[in-house]
Amino acid sequence: MTSNKVLRGGEFLIKDTDPLDVFIPEEFDEEQKMIAQTCEDFLKTEVFPILDRIDSQEKGLMRDLLAKSGELGLLGISAPEEYDGFGQSFVTSMLASEAMGAGHSFSVAYSAHTGIGSLPLVYYGNEAQKQKYLPKLVSGEWAAAYCLTEPNAGSDANSGKSHAVLSEDGKHYILNGQKMWITNGGFADLFTVFAKIGNDRVYSAFLVESSWDGVVINAEEKKMGIKGSSTVQLFFNDVKVPVENLLARQGMGFRIALNILHMGRIKLGAAVLGSAKRTVTQSVNYANERKQFGTHISSFDAIKYKLAQQAIRTWVTESAVYRISDNIDKTKAELLEAGHDPETAMIDAIAQYAVEDAAMKVFGSESLDYVVDEGVQIFGGMGFSAEMPVDRSYRDSRINRIFEGTNEINRLLISETLIKKGPKIGIDFRESYEKIKAQLVNGNVPMYDGKDYFGELHFYVNNFKKLALVTLGAFLEKVPAGFVNEQIVMSALSDILMSVYTAESALLRAEKIAVVMGDETAVYQKAMAESYLYEVSFKIRKHAYDAVNSFLEGDERQALLTLIDKLAVYKALNVRDTHRFIADRIVAQDKYCF
Repeated sequence: MTSNKVLRGGEFLIKDTDPLDVFIPEEFDEEQKMIAQTCEDFLKTEVFPILDRIDSQEKGLMRDLLAKSGELGLLGISAPEEYDGFGQSFVTSMLASEAMGAGHSFSVAYSAHTGIGSLPLVYYGNEAQKQKYLPKLVSGEWAAAYCLTEPNAGSDANSGKSHAVLSEDGKHYILNGQKMWITNGGFADLFTVFAKIGNDRVYSAFLVESSWDGVVINAEEKKMGIKGSSTVQLFFNDVKVPVENLLARQGMGFRIALNILHMGRIKLGAAVLGSAKRTVTQSVNYANERKQFGTHISSFDAIKYKLAQQAIRTWVTESAVYRISDNIDKTKAELLEAGHDPETAMIDAIAQYAVEDAAMKVFGSESLDYVVDEGVQIFGGMGFSAEMPVDRSYRDSRINRIFEGTNEINRLLISETLIKKGPKIGIDFRESYEKIKAQLVNGNVPMYDGKDYFGELHFYVNNFKKLALVTLGAFLEKVPAGFVNEQIVMSALSDILMSVYTAESALLRAEKIAVVMGDETAVYQKAMAESYLYEVSFKIRKHAYDAVNSFLEGDERQALLTLIDKLAVYKALNVRDTHRFIADRIVAQDKYCF
C-alpha cells in the first residue's frame, strides 16, 4: 500500500494514511473553539431552559430563536463574507454543527436553515439571487426550508409529481404540487422547491417565497420526537414563480438535490456528536448520584461497561467525522488552485467523498441511538419517566436514521458507489480478490511479527481492508451484473466498509496524539481505539459471513470463509479491564471527557 496525503473518496481501502496527515479534534484552533463555545453558550442560555416550551411549539418561539442565533452570527458560518457570512472552513462549520447538535428540536431547525435550506442558494444561486436572499438568511431576518419529499416520492425522490410550466408571456413558471415532511416549513420565508418543468424527466429547482399567492401551509405534524421543530405539508397551487428564481438551470434540480444531500449526510454525522456527548454526561451524572446496595451505581462493572461503550462509539464517530471533513477542506483547496470557483470546488469536494459522507450519516446516527438507549438503561426506571432528560434524547434521536435518506438507502449507496467508483481510483476488486487469495489461502493465519505498538494495530487494520477487498471481489466475480439488486449482501458489504474506515480513523487519531503529545497523553485514546478494533474484528467477520453465505455454496464458500477467518484475526483484549479503565476516567470527571 502507498501513502497519499489527501486520499480521494474510497481510497482508504487501498492506501495507507500517515497519522500526521490526519486532522484530529485536539487540533482545533482558538477561533474554532470560540465559535463552538458561542454555540454552546447560546444553547445554555436560550434553548435548554425552555425545552418544554419549544416542544409545545409555542407560536413564534422557534422563529425567534433562529433570529437570535443570527444576531450572534451563528447562521452565517458557512456563507461567503460578501453576503455577510463568515466564510469559515468546512471543519469549522462541522464543529458548529456538532455544538448545536445538542440542542434537540432547535438543532433540527438550525441545521435545516443553515444546511439544506440555505446551501442550495449558496452553491447554485446566481449573483442576483444571492444578493436578494442570502443576507436575510444569514442575519436570521428570513428562515429557509428545503422542499423535496412528496407523499409518493421519498427515497425515490425524482419520482415526484410536482411540476411547473412556463407562462405564455415567458415571465413566470406556474408551479403546482405537494411536498411533505418539510422542516421549518411552518415559518420559513424562502423555500427551495423541486419540480419538473413541462415534460422533463428530471427535477429543476426554484426559489419560492412563502408569501406568494398559491402557497398553502398545512398544520404542524405530530411527531414521536423533535416535537419542537416545524414539520408540515406544503401545497403549491398555480404559484407564479418569476423566471429569475429558477436555481441554476433547467434540469439541474436532481443534481442539486443529490449534492446537497451529500452535504446533509456528513453534517448529520457531526450533529449527532453534540447530542451523544451531552447524553454521556447526563448518564454519568446520574450514575454518580444514584445509589443501590449502598453504593453509587457508577462503581458497578455493568454500568462502567455501558459508560465506556457510550464514550467509545462517540469518540470513534468524532475521529472519522473530522478526518473526512479535513479531507474535504484539502480537496476544495486543490480544486481552487486548479481554477474552480469556490462554490463548485466545495460541492465537488463533498461529492468526491460520497462513500464516506453516507458512512458517517449511518454510523453516526446508529452510534447516537446506542448512546441514548443505554442512557435510558443507566437511568433505569427513572429513564422511562418523561421528567428525565434522557426521555427527550431517546425520542429525538430516532429521526436521524431516517433524515437525509434512510440508513437502508445509504447502506446501499456506500457499497454501490464504491463498486462503481473503484476502477476510477485504481481498485480492481476481482484482481485484488485473486491476489490476496493466492497469498493467503495456503498460508498460516497472518500474525504480526514486529514489536511496534501502532505497527501491530495497523497490521490488523490492513488485514481488515484485505477482508473487505476479497469479499467485494468474490461477490462481483459471482454476481457481475445486477449486483445493486442484492440488497442484503450490499448492506453487509457497506457495514464492512464502515467498520474499516472508522477503525482506521480511531487508530490514526490515537497514534497522532501519541506522536505529537506523547504516549502518556494518549493512554485513554489508545484504550478506546484498541477496544473498537477488537469489536470490529468480530463485526466484519459476521458481516462477511452474511454476505458470502448469501452468494456462494460448497467448497468455494468454505474456502472464502476460511480466508475471511484469517483476515479477521485480532489480538486478545481484556475487555473488563479496558472498559473499567475508560469508565473510571469518565466517572472521575463526571462528564464526557475525551
